Amino acid sequence: MEAKDTVDTIYNKYRKITPFLTERARRIWVGTEAESLGYGGQRIVHKATGVAINTIRQGIRELKVENAQLLPSEQVRKKGGGRKLNITKDSSLKNDILESVESSTRGDPEAPLLWCSKSLRNIADTLNKENHRASHTHVGKILEQEGYSLQVNRKTNEGGDNPDRDAQFTFISNKTKDFQSRNQPIISVDTKKKELIGEFKNPGVEYAKKGEAVKVNVYDFIDETKEKASPYGIYDITKNNGWVSVGISADTAEFSVNSIREWWNEMGKSVYSEAQEIYINADGGGSNGSRVRLWKIELQKLANEIGKVIHVSHFPPGTSKWNKIEHKMFCFISKNWRGKPLIDTATIVQLIANTTTKKGLTIRSKLDQRTYEKGIKISDEELAQVNILKNSFHGEWNYQIAPQEYQVII
Repeated sequence: MEAKDTVDTIYNKYRKITPFLTERARRIWVGTEAESLGYGGQRIVHKATGVAINTIRQGIRELKVENAQLLPSEQVRKKGGGRKLNITKDSSLKNDILESVESSTRGDPEAPLLWCSKSLRNIADTLNKENHRASHTHVGKILEQEGYSLQVNRKTNEGGDNPDRDAQFTFISNKTKDFQSRNQPIISVDTKKKELIGEFKNPGVEYAKKGEAVKVNVYDFIDETKEKASPYGIYDITKNNGWVSVGISADTAEFSVNSIREWWNEMGKSVYSEAQEIYINADGGGSNGSRVRLWKIELQKLANEIGKVIHVSHFPPGTSKWNKIEHKMFCFISKNWRGKPLIDTATIVQLIANTTTKKGLTIRSKLDQRTYEKGIKISDEELAQVNILKNSFHGEWNYQIAPQEYQVII
């Protein structure tokens, strides 16, 4: 038989049989055909089927008597066989993908689900600038494993978008990386929503014996003999741990800064003993808002006490739900006490402190029984005494406050 006829014959046989072959069966079939043709058979089978020469040779080896039982009948390749995953060969691939989407990550503060405003192809293009590391499909698989998903638009905007919104997120992301590279603390801060103290219904469900559900009040009328709890949280972005001060007075800037003080004294200074600076990420409004004068006055007091330069970046208007503490800490606290009435402050503190995650989150909590006065006015003269230096990029959002004996350098 002529070589061309042989090639055509094997091609026609392979085309008919290949839909029914497993990977292992295909190797053995092409190996059988090659052996039956004798000298030059491997080249002919390769030309007819397109199967690699090495695969044909592997099929021939598996036909040998001594290798007949090399694999169980249902197994198609030996353990460890096949092309290695990119993420296995490139150990930094996943971290680089997550860093690429970090500044554009969004999500619901009450759920660990995240989504990203960058397309998969844009992320892949960024990764592959110097050499090919991953396709856009592979990028999508890694993001899915990390909790990202495709999402439709959702009505969560709190106000009009600032044209420099994305630039501010990039600024915060770059500054965070700089502080982490120098082992300086970066904390995300915010006040969790106020909680009613007493036998009130708490959203969520918990397992209990049938008919033995916890009984709570029918109506959420405030008990005048009990206070509302104001949990103020500090989340250490690098160490994945946090602190929550449970206040029972007003949620003021004085309370906010005192909570940061408690975090530093109880947790921060032991971990960052060599730190010279602290970087705070905060919302643009509330007790730690960018326009709150008392916030800056109290930060000045804290900087003087601990001898550290305090850097602050506020999130742009309408983006408070993107604060790290919402996704990394508060949502897990809410899950931990779902379905449990917060009958007293001791219960609240305990439930917060018992919150953990599979990724190692730990939280410490403490009751703050101080009384914080509302409506404290700060004069222009008092504000002028703050040793503050505003950044050239949106100084109202980005600034640093140094101990008053320091010369501030940005």
